[in-house]
Amino acid sequence: MLWTASTIHGYAIEATDGTIGSVDDFLFSDDSWIIRWAVVDTGNWLRGRQVLLPLNRLKLPDADSRTLSVALTRKQVEDSPEIDRDPPVSRQQEMRIYSHFGWEPYWASMGASAALGEPAIVPPVVEPRPMEPLGATGDPCLHAAHDVTGYYIHARDGDIGHVEDFLISTPDWAIRYLVVDTKNWWPGKHVLVAPQWASGISWSERAVTLEMTREQIEKAPDYDPAQLVNRTFEQRLFEHYGRPGYWR
Repeated sequence: MLWTASTIHGYAIEATDGTIGSVDDFLFSDDSWIIRWAVVDTGNWLRGRQVLLPLNRLKLPDADSRTLSVALTRKQVEDSPEIDRDPPVSRQQEMRIYSHFGWEPYWASMGASAALGEPAIVPPVVEPRPMEPLGATGDPCLHAAHDVTGYYIHARDGDIGHVEDFLISTPDWAIRYLVVDTKNWWPGKHVLVAPQWASGISWSERAVTLEMTREQIEKAPDYDPAQLVNRTFEQRLFEHYGRPGYWR
């Protein structure tokens, strides 16, 4: 199923003995565009503090109750390591959180599906520009969805708009599409572009450059933010651009 990030924003996080806060943001890996962490605003419970919870340890979103559940107590969350998002969250910080909860980190279980004989989920991969190394320390860099909202989107022959939202698939929590508002070029329209269709991403310039032309994008299937995106629509979209579907 595909969810918009803005829909899940504000969902309550339910521990086994009560609410611990609400979803305030997401952190995703820039080498895979998979969301690794939910940033949880603890509100008046732990005033002035945010906590990180790994998405692969949370149950899927419940649209009726607007909640996500986690098999932890409030005390376990309260005692978890505090995070420092400035500078960005490091692998060392991630390791401290996983160690606190006694969980295996996501980077240790990559490829587990293949080992079990299950079909592997292939996430979209974006190659960074040569001038944009993935991190001086060699760690995969985590980016906040909130920070990437507003990034400029460039086609091969001109601007098309900016990132307004993200479409996320569950249960793998991959960012499948950037929702692009084209109001400065094509008023009243939104388009979907997959991260793997980018020829370059400049995190410093807050810009994504696509491999397609403006004409190709304009002729793509119309996206209506008020409608759910189903596989039929995705097939039409990928066929339009001559790309193999990620579900294959």
